[in-house]
Amino acid sequence: MQKETTIDHALRATWQAVAKMYNEQAAKHGSTMATAFVLLNIDYENGTPSTALGPLMGMEPTSLSRILKTMEDKGAIFREKHPEDGRSVLIKLTDYGKEMRKVSRASVIAFNEKVKEELDEEKLNNFFEVTEKINQLIAERDIFNENKRKAI
Repeated sequence: MQKETTIDHALRATWQAVAKMYNEQAAKHGSTMATAFVLLNIDYENGTPSTALGPLMGMEPTSLSRILKTMEDKGAIFREKHPEDGRSVLIKLTDYGKEMRKVSRASVIAFNEKVKEELDEEKLNNFFEVTEKINQLIAERDIFNENKRKAI
């Protein structure tokens, strides 16, 4: 199997192209795709507990901490004690953060609308079915099960 025909190569190459596109767009606003992703995952009105952000985005705590520090330094977010749990911290958007979140959201919507214009509903449904199945196979941790593979 050549690398161009493997599923993982197609996924990786496509994601790298998408990430590059989003990073180029974010750079126009002095930001990064990672920062935009965080902005989109913070509740617009109430903020989001810092401990919930990492799992919500599938991001490691150290990476997230670095991004949050940068966002705080740029004035996009601030930290506030959780009113119901004094041990927890809420990450909240500043007015600047809310504006940047709107920019990020508009970019995501533009990308999705463009793809939807180019593909019919059946192809989009097939795409989502395939990605769902891949995620299911990974979650089941059954891909590298040697006993099952030998039986095939």
